Amino acid sequence: MRIGSARPEDELEISLIPLIDVVLTLIIFFVVTTTFQDRSALKIALPESNGQIAETPKDPLTIVVDAEGRYFVGGSEVLRRDVASLREAIGKVAGDDKNRAVILRADGKTPHQAVITAMDAIGQLGFSRLSIATVPATADAK
Repeated sequence: MRIGSARPEDELEISLIPLIDVVLTLIIFFVVTTTFQDRSALKIALPESNGQIAETPKDPLTIVVDAEGRYFVGGSEVLRRDVASLREAIGKVAGDDKNRAVILRADGKTPHQAVITAMDAIGQLGFSRLSIATVPATADAK
């Protein structure tokens, strides 16, 4: 004989609310901690030159100095503007290859000291193939 209670058995229920809370928390975490790279935000106006156009070397190390004097090595910004920080950033990107060509792209309105600091860091690391990027002079500038 079966003795049972008069109440129906509890129904099995899966609550999705805690799962949704966890997923939304993870999404918010990843959105907040993700860094977005906007490479097109860096605009520089190169100085003009009447010289001949030279061949671009194969796989050069590019150092960009914008109008405010900020340095960008290999596409990433150098946070401090001193020679030691710039030298360290160049060393990380270039490695041991001191024969690699270096192209210095400085905005035409860059302070002269920022360009000299970049050239100093390049020279201290032992690079000897340095090119300074320019654009051809326009007819109005002549």
